[in-house]
Formats: sequence, C-alpha cells, structure tokens
Amino acid sequence: MKLTGKTALVTGGALRMGRAICEALSREGCGVVIHCRSSVREADVLQQEFAARGSRAWTIQGDLATEQGCFAVMDQAWARVGAIDFLINNAAIFQRRRLAEVEEAAVLDEFRINLLAPLFLTREFAARTRTGAIVNLLDRRVAGHAVESVPYALSKKALEELTYLTAIELAPGIRVNGVAPGAILPPPGETGAAMKQNAAQTLLKSNPRPEEVADAVIFALKADSMTGQILYVDGGRHLFGST
Repeated sequence: MKLTGKTALVTGGALRMGRAICEALSREGCGVVIHCRSSVREADVLQQEFAARGSRAWTIQGDLATEQGCFAVMDQAWARVGAIDFLINNAAIFQRRRLAEVEEAAVLDEFRINLLAPLFLTREFAARTRTGAIVNLLDRRVAGHAVESVPYALSKKALEELTYLTAIELAPGIRVNGVAPGAILPPPGETGAAMKQNAAQTLLKSNPRPEEVADAVIFALKADSMTGQILYVDGGRHLFGST
C-alpha cells in the first residue's frame, strides 16, 4: 500500500518516538494528525514545519485516560480531516516500579494509557471505517519478564495480546500489527549511562535509532499481506528473555 494521499492519527505524536513516526509518515506523503495531551506548543511547531514544506498536518489535543476522552480524540480527528486511514497507538506511560513499590494508582495510570486507550481508539476507528491499518507501539520487554517495571510490563504484554485479538477480529479489512522497540531514548530524568549499558546487552551492541523504529511502522503500514505480527527493533535484546 502506498501512503501518499492517506492520513494517519499518531497519539503522543509531538515528542520523542511519536515525532519520529510523524516525520516518517510525512516523508512518505501521508497526512498526519498529531495528537498531544499537554505538549501543545511542540505539536504546533511540528505541524508548522510540515505545512512549510507543503505536507498535510493537523494537531488535536485530548486526554486518553478515559473512554470518553478516547472517543473525543477520534471524533475530533475524523471531523478535522474527513477520514483516517491509519491509527498509530504510540502514547505511553513508563515508570520503574518493582513489585514492592507497586501501588494501585500507578497500575491504573499505566493501564489506562498503555492498554485501554489503544483498545478504545481501535474500537472507535473500526466503528468508522472497514479498511485501513493500525500499528501498536509495544516494547521489547513483552518477550521477557521485566521485574523492574511491573505495571508497564503487564500493560504492554496486554497490548501485545490486544494486537493479536484485533488482528483476528478486524480482518480482512483492517490490518493490525505491533512494533516493539528496544531502548531508543533515555526516559526523562535518566542519563545516557543507562543507554550505554543497554547497548552492551544487545546482540548488535547498539541501540536502535528513532528513525529505525519509525521505518518499521512504515513497513507495517505498507505490507498489505501482514497482520497480527510483532516487529522487534531492539538490536536483538529480546532474544535474551528475562529482563
């Protein structure tokens, strides 16, 4: 499938991995709806950059922490653009919490954004169209057992299962795939030391670049015969399993 003339909604599209995905889509000639919750200025700047080079782009703001918020985001995107061809579930929360540190609020926060938001957005996308493609941003941790981030690992493993379930449910018209990156950028507040340590633990002794993960998203959108697949972009780290 060619992406030229199509339109994608990217959640959390203003910063970090989301921005890289938006930029890759724009280079392919795909219009981009850049969703943000609080990064309004960054989303507007990115939209203006796209517009300056003649690319189609829009910004929408909304909180994905509730079912109604997800409905409002999808409704707003559809109203602004007319139709959405692709949904990229990128927005996520990450916290390092071992079992002894787990609290109900932290678990619910991560599940609302990392699992329930993609679930409700997928439902609303499928309610409005019978064709298209969805890509869920997972994490290489779904292949192992990340004891240092229990709520996050559980939410992403659940999102992996949602990817399979919706690939079955929405076929043949809507394809659903996942991209599972390794460490790309250090989490806010962390230094590059952790990134170097992670690179040393990969088979390829390097961390993936955001552009490589974005390229995997593009491939998943273009591959007309692929659904229910998880693409790992992590230097082979997932093959080590446990953490």
